[in-house]
Amino acid sequence: MLHKIIKFAVMTTERAYNDFLERLKPVYEKQEALNIADWVFENATGLKKWERRVRKYDELNEEAERQIKSYLHELLQHKPVQYVLQEAWFYKMKFFVNEDVLIPRPETEELVSWIVEDVRERMPGIRDNELRVLDIGTGSGCIAISLKMELPGAGITGIDISVKALSVAKKNADVLQTQIDFLQFNFLDESLWSILGMYDVIVSNPPYVPEIEKEKLAKNVTAFEPTLALFVPNNDPFIFYEKIASFGQSHLEENGKIFVEIHEDYSREVKQIFTKYHFKTEIKEDIYGKKRMIKIK
Repeated sequence: MLHKIIKFAVMTTERAYNDFLERLKPVYEKQEALNIADWVFENATGLKKWERRVRKYDELNEEAERQIKSYLHELLQHKPVQYVLQEAWFYKMKFFVNEDVLIPRPETEELVSWIVEDVRERMPGIRDNELRVLDIGTGSGCIAISLKMELPGAGITGIDISVKALSVAKKNADVLQTQIDFLQFNFLDESLWSILGMYDVIVSNPPYVPEIEKEKLAKNVTAFEPTLALFVPNNDPFIFYEKIASFGQSHLEENGKIFVEIHEDYSREVKQIFTKYHFKTEIKEDIYGKKRMIKIK
């Protein structure tokens, strides 16, 4: 009996986990709370879920306990767990993220997979070392770096208007040991386009949410993710697609392709823009059946 009293008097991993989960439940849905709790405890303790269960009676060390309390405070303010832990998984790789960049999302992984499939199957005449790729609005660098991993010989350039975002992208490229040419660049300024070259693949996940929709988004998005990378003016919501289409006319190789992520409600409008510039388009749905990406050629 004495042994049991002593065992439960200390802050065990199991007790800390259960307490943490209970604090999350009023703010997050059950499954999301479970996922966050597992992620936080792996980060703070270094233990995988199965290891934590095996060692559930181990005492939680002071540093891990302090870290978990700090994480909990931020999570209860609706701060996304990726920003709290400063990490996000994308394309089976762990990326550093902070509030200067968007959190990488699953539909963008699908966009990367589509590009890789297209290059390998439909552009067989182009070897990796001949392929030139431009990532417009690179943010964390997740698209550019993932493409480099899949197409190691390709020359990939990532541009972004945000110096802070490029700092994050460069850090990720260094950690993941990929060579990407990053450039601070205002893509909307057409007078600068001559600096850029010709490309076999142009890809972009540009800002595409009209400002009027801000109220519809979750608090953890609007309060923490960079507005510059999310929103576009209500009176010109397709500005980036117009610019990409125009840019593609003079900077896309003859057999090149453009791939863009889109707002699920505006696939028709984006398609019309590229059609206006005499491109052929193919709309692709994500795994949830939403029209979220377009291939242009």
